[in-house]
Amino acid sequence: MPATDYQGSSASLRHSILSLRRDPVHSMDSPHSTSTLELELETFQRQVTGRLLELSSAEPDRLLSLAWIRKLLDSFLCCQEEFRVILFNHKSLVQRPPLDRFVQDYFERTVKGLDVCNAIRDGIEQIREWKKLLEIVLCALDNQRMFGEGQFRRARKALIDLSISMLDEKDSNASSVLAHRNRSFGRQQASSRDQHQRSLGHFRSLSWSVSRSWSAARQLQAIGNNLVAPRGNEVVATNGIAVAVYTMNTILLLVMWALVAAIPCQDRGLQVHFPIPRQFPWAPSVFSLHERILEESRKRDRKNASGLLRELYQMDRCARVMSDLTDWFQFPLTEEREGEVRQGVEELANVCEVLKEGLDPLERQVREVFHRIVHSRTEGLDSLGRPNHV
Repeated sequence: MPATDYQGSSASLRHSILSLRRDPVHSMDSPHSTSTLELELETFQRQVTGRLLELSSAEPDRLLSLAWIRKLLDSFLCCQEEFRVILFNHKSLVQRPPLDRFVQDYFERTVKGLDVCNAIRDGIEQIREWKKLLEIVLCALDNQRMFGEGQFRRARKALIDLSISMLDEKDSNASSVLAHRNRSFGRQQASSRDQHQRSLGHFRSLSWSVSRSWSAARQLQAIGNNLVAPRGNEVVATNGIAVAVYTMNTILLLVMWALVAAIPCQDRGLQVHFPIPRQFPWAPSVFSLHERILEESRKRDRKNASGLLRELYQMDRCARVMSDLTDWFQFPLTEEREGEVRQGVEELANVCEVLKEGLDPLERQVREVFHRIVHSRTEGLDSLGRPNHV
């Protein structure tokens, strides 16, 4: 958005807050306190705008990568902390209607995000299991002076298991009959796959942290339900804090939606709308991210994918290449075929290394988001004098 639009939005907010200083009914704080709040709110909006602009400006090969997802979560944590400080510094305003209702509504939305965090951690664990199958392929074919038939058969079996496991995940996302999904990753498939099911059993011993009937799509819908920008009188009545609450609600929805888009989880769905008034300085970045992520999901090779995470796409592509290379083979290998296999193994090793370095930090960050939400909600409801039941 052009700088003039942001200045206009800030000027409007500033005018609303300045009017409170002359209003004996609403202005119960000192002029110094109001001036400090105005500065905090403007700083908060600038920080949100800058962070979202950076995320939306990512190069195509960086969008939805592990590094990008971590930056997204870091932005949420920073915004959440700045928002928490605003609420903490102005408890007297937070405890008065209508702001107390707005703040409590935000905390109720964040609780719905906790289940999303649990489902995303399950998805990260599933990616780890897929990585283990890739490592079997590497163990069989990497650093080999000469390739033998036994090595190829071992690699081929791991690639078949990986393909079936990833296909199971895609099928479960496409299925609308959630009640029949097993709590573990294993689900009975067509008879043509039965011979592979037992070999995958130990990879499917992990259970979802959420119930069988839980749906990521419905959870996102619940987070975004009745999410509307505050009216002018509500902005005035809350000294502008209602704008910050709406901003955090939108950031929460955006972050949870992007996580569900990227990471395998139960009943993924991307049909979420962001009805944001365009005068908000960060609105263009949200619209851009929404459109870019949807565009990724529409690509021919990404439709019905278990997740849009860039490293997942690379994993799937490398696995397909290696499956083709190991499908029909005759020993000794020709020099050309051997070179293709070694190149495929090298690309596979690079994918495994990126996953090895990125999955653990991502899981820690998701856990941090979970605990920060719980802590902030507890602190916020205590300040409102409300019971805290998650």
